[in-house]
Amino acid sequence: MKTNETVIATLNGLLKEELTAINQYMVHAEMADDWGYQAFAKVEEHTAIQEMKHAEELIARILFLGGKPIVSEMSNIRIGKDLPSMLENDRALEQGGIDGYNAGIKVMVEEKDNGSKQLLEGILEQEEAHIDYFEEQLGQIEQMGLPYYLTTIK
Repeated sequence: MKTNETVIATLNGLLKEELTAINQYMVHAEMADDWGYQAFAKVEEHTAIQEMKHAEELIARILFLGGKPIVSEMSNIRIGKDLPSMLENDRALEQGGIDGYNAGIKVMVEEKDNGSKQLLEGILEQEEAHIDYFEEQLGQIEQMGLPYYLTTIK
């Protein structure tokens, strides 16, 4: 099946953000593990794996549509210096992803590509769950203070 370049470019733009997220979350997972925060590290690693699955789905869709997936580009990776900055950077990354998926869905509607639209809607739902987690953690830090919060994620 062939599609137009607008759809392929949109999908590749979303792929770029997924590749960025994979790397950011994996670095954060390893940092948290090194600091002794294994529970948080496991969540970051699991989130990175979910982002890998999103990337895989986008690559498959691009190939199905006759396009070429661009896997050599990423946006700037923002590595936090401490746990709160990690969470804020991850929250910001997810917000950018959510904005991108919402814009991508509009493109798919305009281009009458319902298959890609459905794919993006499914990924968007998972991205919203990711941002919810990061916002919850930031809220807990605010409510209980960082020292107490850190004792809860070992």
